[in-house]
Amino acid sequence: MLYLWLKTLHIVFIASWFAGLFYLPRIFVNLAAETDPNASARLLGMAQRLYRFMTIIAIPALVLGFWLWIQFFWGSGAWVHAKLTLVAVVCVYHWYCQVLLKQFMAGQNTKSHVWYRWFNEAPVLLMLMIVALVVIKPF
Repeated sequence: MLYLWLKTLHIVFIASWFAGLFYLPRIFVNLAAETDPNASARLLGMAQRLYRFMTIIAIPALVLGFWLWIQFFWGSGAWVHAKLTLVAVVCVYHWYCQVLLKQFMAGQNTKSHVWYRWFNEAPVLLMLMIVALVVIKPF
């Protein structure tokens, strides 16, 4: 029963974290296209609060996932290692969002809104691959 509760919490925290990973780059799209300083300031505030929330949510998601892996999936198939590799990529993506946010805050963004539209697709693909590995367990 404990396993099911931990798994439930892990899924909820992951879903919440990914909601932020889907939305923050969308704010970046708007920031890159925005010319009004007041609107930019509002969007930057939103982005900062969202990034803080995403980071707080990511911590229990990762801790619970690590605990579940150690307790129940240690020594499982190669799908677990592939999943953990993709989780590491998600963590790098999360960190890179912070780098981009700091560039916006310093007024040093050099990327176009089109670049951010493509950047916004990465977490969708990562989540698809991770869920497929967990559900299908192809190897």
